[in-house]
Amino acid sequence: MPMRVLEEQGIPFYNKGATVVSTPKLLYLSRADVEAVGVTMAEIIESLEIAFREHGEGHVEMPPKPAVSSRPDAFIHAMPAYIPALHAIGLKWVSGFPANPQRGLPYITGLLILNDDETGIPLAVMDCTWITGMRTGAATALAAKYLARPESHTVGILGCGVQGRTNLEALNVLFSLKRVVAYDTHAENAARYAAEMGGRGGLEVVKAKEAREAVVGCDLVVTAGPILRQPHATIQAGWLGEGAFASLVDFDSYWTGAAMRETDKFCTDDVPQLEHYRQIGYFQDIPPIYASLGELVTGQKPGRQKPTERTMTCNLGLALDDMATAPIVYRRAVERGIGTWLTL
Repeated sequence: MPMRVLEEQGIPFYNKGATVVSTPKLLYLSRADVEAVGVTMAEIIESLEIAFREHGEGHVEMPPKPAVSSRPDAFIHAMPAYIPALHAIGLKWVSGFPANPQRGLPYITGLLILNDDETGIPLAVMDCTWITGMRTGAATALAAKYLARPESHTVGILGCGVQGRTNLEALNVLFSLKRVVAYDTHAENAARYAAEMGGRGGLEVVKAKEAREAVVGCDLVVTAGPILRQPHATIQAGWLGEGAFASLVDFDSYWTGAAMRETDKFCTDDVPQLEHYRQIGYFQDIPPIYASLGELVTGQKPGRQKPTERTMTCNLGLALDDMATAPIVYRRAVERGIGTWLTL
């Protein structure tokens, strides 16, 4: 637990009785620091499964994320959460600005604050870019564990950026993947993706000329473009095959309503937050929600029941995901002496 980690490392903190032992210290972790600690995708998936079990049992505190925006289709979200079983509490302040790549900047940027759950004292402030990419991929893989066919081996990736990479990495942890079909609206991005990802784990990665090629015939499909209030709705009815699973990382931006309504089970990571987004203009043409990911993990609702079912999850990206990942990063950083200690 965070306080125990501090105690073992000889780092000053407030004790349980609120008596000041010494001046509290805050660990700052840059993006390079976060990446250097060595947390694996398998560890993140395992932690997310614990977190979603807590969520399904009603133990997680996680209000809908408020947002502000200074540009069309851009967002800055405040994302707080508390997961009792993981002693994880804190907040992520994250932005997504679609025009950033044209400026040489990442689409997603932000910071994460991790607090001690006994005292509320901030333990760490860390860059959230790597965490956001990894935990989003992990959530897709966790949903696929319950909704996809176990023998799935072909993946279609639409959107060859960070999420296209981390979602493939996560799915490759749980499934014996063999072939990847990659599509991006910018052909050069798909070419780079195919060259980079094709060298990992013996995967065959081919570049698709059209979006349809990355959907038809694929066991698993991930759409990972920018999140748009008005979907471009490229994917048509009839493209997603029987028995396939799809993960909508970019909300419903890539999908027509008719294509989504072909699915037998449409799921999400958090129903109240999806309804919140629907109220502010997103998700205007989606099918009825079958289950939340927490309900699938706890067995309250069955996942895939027949090989021919088309299944789909639209994971919104929850503070729960971040708070399941941040403590692992923090503990590993303390153990390895990574980061910069600051006085509160």
